[in-house]
Order: sequence, then structure tokens, then C-alpha cells
Amino acid sequence: MRILIVEDEVILRRQLATRISAAGYGVQETGDGHEGLYLAGEYPFDAAIIDLGLPGLSGLDLIRRLRAQGSLLPILVLTARDRWQDRVAGLEAGADDYLGKPFQPEELAARLRALLRRAARSATALLVCGPLRIDTDARQVWMEGRAVELTAYEYRLLEHLARQRPRVVSKLQLTDHLYAEADERDSNVVEVLVGRLRRKLDPNGRLHPIETRRGQGYRLTLDGGGQDAQTA
Repeated sequence: MRILIVEDEVILRRQLATRISAAGYGVQETGDGHEGLYLAGEYPFDAAIIDLGLPGLSGLDLIRRLRAQGSLLPILVLTARDRWQDRVAGLEAGADDYLGKPFQPEELAARLRALLRRAARSATALLVCGPLRIDTDARQVWMEGRAVELTAYEYRLLEHLARQRPRVVSKLQLTDHLYAEADERDSNVVEVLVGRLRRKLDPNGRLHPIETRRGQGYRLTLDGGGQDAQTA
């Protein structure tokens, strides 16, 4: 597991990195909010520890930007103990937990472990297909970090394609999945929904996320390595 530390106080940052490394985690550290935003977007982390009082891009703005990009990274914020306003602001910005300074190393370790346990339990609800992320509990979709608004039927079709990937799914199978009652079924709706999904997921026409196999059906082509859709 890898932990991102974004803390501008050099001594405290190094102490955090040392203790977290000693606990068996990989660590990446920075004292700059802009670099923290870049690292969180470029590399896979299991959790982040972010100080709210960062110079330049503040910790609050960093958290807001991460959440706006669709990041589900578990975040522990570090705050001044006597500033309850900071704790509230951090949680409202999207942080998962907070820890007041100064703090005991044992409490930091305990909160980090709890954060990782919660993330592991909720991860089963997340489908990741390359740049596509689907939260099956919240029924939310992100493409390359961008939130994608879908109708109920668009979402159901996309989730089914993601769960079946890389297999080709026939139009009949998709129709059966979309409609509970036989008299409601209209196979032409599948074509319409696929067209909408293509435009919403790939407005610039770069990724071609859904492939049509003539006479066979449709296949989600976002593979991020050629494996079946995985829970993150």
C-alpha cells in the first residue's frame, strides 16, 4: 500500500514518512499542494494525509479539486487542535477523517488503519475499466476524472457492459437486462443508448469506448491492460 503525504512542515513531513514507512507502507511526500494534486492524479495511492495549511494551493482547495475530479482517495487531514472550524471545513470539502496537531504517533497509525479498512470495504462497489470508474453503490460514473451524468437506463447498460468486459454482449442480452417486462422491450433503444453513452463518455472521439460487433453485439473496449473489469 502507498500513502501520499502533503505537508509543508519539513520536519513533521519527514517524521510522518519515517513512521508510516516503518509500519510497512510505501510513502510519497511533498510540501506543495499543486504537486500533491499532480501526484494524486498520476500515481495510485491507497490514502493521503493532507495538511490544511499548505502554501499556494491550500489543503482545502486540494481536497476540493480531487473530489471534483472524481477521486475517491481516502483522505486524512491534519489540523490545528484549537481550530474546530478547520476540522469542519476539511470534512465538508471531502476529507474522510481529521487529526489535530500535535498528535500521538499511535493515534495517527490507528486512524490511518481505520481509514484503509473503510476504503477496503467500500472498494467492492467500484468498477475500474482503464480511465472509466463506476461507483455501483452511488451509481456515479467518472471518465478520466470527469464526472459523467447518465440517465438510469444509460447507467444500467454501461454497468452491464463493464461487468461483462471484455466479452461481447448481444443486443438481446442488453435488452433483457434493461427491461423486466417482455411487453416493454424495444431492441432499438439499445442502439440509442449506446450512441448516447459514446457521446457522453468520449465527446472528443478519442477513446472509442464501446465497440459494435456487427451481428454479435457490443463490447466495452476500455481495458487499461486487457483484463476483465476489476473492483478497485
